[in-house]
Amino acid sequence: MNRINHVAIIMDGNGRWGKKKRKSRNFGHINGINVIEKIVKDSIKIKIPILTFYTFSTENWKRPKKEISFLFKLIDSYFIKEINNLVKNNIKINIIGNINILPKKIRLRLTESMKRTRKCKKILINLAINYGSKNEILRAVRKTKNKKGNVSIKKFETNLYTKGIPNPDILIRTGGKKRLSNFLLWQLAYSELYFIDKLWPDFTVIDYRKILKDFKRVKRNFGNI
Repeated sequence: MNRINHVAIIMDGNGRWGKKKRKSRNFGHINGINVIEKIVKDSIKIKIPILTFYTFSTENWKRPKKEISFLFKLIDSYFIKEINNLVKNNIKINIIGNINILPKKIRLRLTESMKRTRKCKKILINLAINYGSKNEILRAVRKTKNKKGNVSIKKFETNLYTKGIPNPDILIRTGGKKRLSNFLLWQLAYSELYFIDKLWPDFTVIDYRKILKDFKRVKRNFGNI
């Protein structure tokens, strides 16, 4: 039976869900946070040590400015409200992606949240913010080339945002799309992929548990016969 160390999630469908409810895309983003909290809580319960959520991609800058502004305000207000609970519940927050070009206020909030939770050990939550896998790989190539010695996979991986973090065992994508959308392209090489038709705000703990149960029965070959 396969052990689950790391689950990565593409939370697709928030905007469409909001429109489906005859409200705004932002209404979908608000409800999407509730699902994140439920999945985190259940993962703690069943002792999954790492979750990674695709929160804001490098391509998301193409969205309307009002929606982008709302997303950053939502992230900012969440950490203002919940940071003490995160520390209390021993939840570590880590940001992967280039946060240097984010608005100063959200950049400082994310940095402070990582600092406040750095000693927490119950679960690691990676939030991919201003993250794009192609950019990450190029960044790692440049950093690896600048070091002495031969290039190796091990050396290359030390220059990824996910340095020291095991690769995902499972990728879950909601929203009905069957693509990776520039997310963890290197790290997902041998992950099991689950594409779900439900929009993210409709995704439930029951759906989550079904995927985990199925994964435990999968024969993983990692490129071997």
